[in-house]
Amino acid sequence: MSVLRVMGLENEYGITSENATDPITLSNRIVFAYSKHVYPNSSMRWDYDLENPLRDARGFDLTRSEADASLLTDEDQSIPNIILPNGARFYVDHAHPEYASPEVLSPLEILKWDLAGEKIMQKAVEMDSKDFPNDKIRIFKNNVDNKGASYGTHENYLTKRDVDFNRIIAGLTAHFVTRSIYCGAGRVGLGQLSESTGFQISQRADYIEAHVGLETTMRRPIINTRDEPHADPNLYRRLHVINGDANMSDWSNILKVGTTSLIIKMIEDGLINPDELQVKNPVDMFSVVSRDLDCGKTYEMSNGRKLTAIDIQEILLEKAKTYLNIAGIDAHTTQIISMWEEVLQGLKFDKDSLDNRVDWIAKQSIILKYQNRNNFKIDDPVIKSIDLQYSEITSNNGIAQVLRSKNLLVNLINQEEIIEAVNEPPTTTRAWLRGKVLTKFSAEVS
Repeated sequence: MSVLRVMGLENEYGITSENATDPITLSNRIVFAYSKHVYPNSSMRWDYDLENPLRDARGFDLTRSEADASLLTDEDQSIPNIILPNGARFYVDHAHPEYASPEVLSPLEILKWDLAGEKIMQKAVEMDSKDFPNDKIRIFKNNVDNKGASYGTHENYLTKRDVDFNRIIAGLTAHFVTRSIYCGAGRVGLGQLSESTGFQISQRADYIEAHVGLETTMRRPIINTRDEPHADPNLYRRLHVINGDANMSDWSNILKVGTTSLIIKMIEDGLINPDELQVKNPVDMFSVVSRDLDCGKTYEMSNGRKLTAIDIQEILLEKAKTYLNIAGIDAHTTQIISMWEEVLQGLKFDKDSLDNRVDWIAKQSIILKYQNRNNFKIDDPVIKSIDLQYSEITSNNGIAQVLRSKNLLVNLINQEEIIEAVNEPPTTTRAWLRGKVLTKFSAEVS
């Protein structure tokens, strides 16, 4: 048993500029700027012919007349949309620049090529500033604008087709509802419009409105059912996960994908009893967990048990450890198990000890220091600006960037590896061929 599988991560970035230019224009600008930087002699277009975003994993297709326009991603579009030399995709999606990492096999590689995406965004903004010096762009690796809009951080996992999708729903719901306690990004504001004051664990929680569904921009579900495998559909499906936060912390980012991959493996191998960890009212619980900053609230399970979010994660961890003792373990999986155990112990006994590893705890720690020092309320504009500035990646004073540079957020990948991943694809998946072909023959690829 292992965390290793084909997987990838997509980030839609928040974007604004000094002149408050509309975000669609800004997003187009930076993708075009980077395209000219890496492919000066090419004008590639994306081929949508093989995409089918309306196929549902539950065994049916949504009709085009029933689908919201945002789901029709297979229509030929004039938006800038390029494949990069590192095998990633860089394009505009619903008024946001999006970086979709190349396919990789391990959580550590997910982190490496996700951090490369930040470098690419920074370079794109730098290139854009040469053409628009008086309208400097700012980029944020976050999920909410606090004006009612949320944008996604999507995970993708190659899974076995012969596993009944209802087993996937039953096996993953409790995990998705509770994993934000170690991979939430933290948010100032409660409700989609921040209509109430307060701090919460997850940026996406208030935007999760359904248990299971096909949508990604409205009625967002805990379990997304898009059945677009990008692989042999007779053997595989791609589990498309849309409920997670964008992470600045290496630790949170690795745990987010590593624990999820392990649980998928246990579902595939029939090691999770679908009836054992069924939560009542999962959508409501998703929001309540996000607002339980002490992680001590209990939730009623379908079998009558009452468990905290930490309890649920500990049950999943113990199942993984028990199986691994039988099936054997590799170094990647050892790392995830160790980190998972460490973070749950920290949440249980000394939450503040995790302020260098878990995004929401790091952010809350900074906010509390400002509040105590200056007698600020949680809805003070300065506190709101800290929330936003934590995720800024195009400024030297982006808070998480500063914490990383001082190792106050633990770094798990060195800068040399990240810089290499900007132009080099992973060698273990077909992303290598894609990246190398475009590096060598970009002028010939239409």
